[in-house]
Amino acid sequence: MNNEMNAVFDELEEDTQKGKFLTFSLGNEFYGIDIMYVTEIVGIQPITVVPELPAFVKGIINLRGKIIPVMDVRLKFKKEPKDYNDRTCIIVIDVVDISIGIIVDAVSEVLNISDDNIVPPPNLNTSGRKYIKSVGKSEEHVTLILDCEKLLDESEMGELKKTSE
Repeated sequence: MNNEMNAVFDELEEDTQKGKFLTFSLGNEFYGIDIMYVTEIVGIQPITVVPELPAFVKGIINLRGKIIPVMDVRLKFKKEPKDYNDRTCIIVIDVVDISIGIIVDAVSEVLNISDDNIVPPPNLNTSGRKYIKSVGKSEEHVTLILDCEKLLDESEMGELKKTSE
């Protein structure tokens, strides 16, 4: 009976998370991450630089005894670097058995976006499109929903796994 109860609770938890996205901004653009990937949000903190990592990987942080690699999403998306301030946050996500911190300009809110307000991204043939899973429409603005599992390619993922071990 206990395993059945756990399965029901897991299913309910998935249902309550469906259509929920943590939104954040990079400049004037809004992005969303499926809430199921998000572990926590922390303020910017001291980052230890690790040599020979890609430029967008700023280094590692020690989060309550756990070593987490952090990447600057601005740099990953080939945007202009920006100084960190009191609105800058690190969103810790779990992707393919690794925790990664992504540095964003500011966290906005958790948005409910129904399936009928989510559309495929436009076919623009740009390399940045591979990170975009879909586009969420709301009254206020358009939210580019990221595909967390495509933020890093296999070689980058391997490098980050080494830094967090």
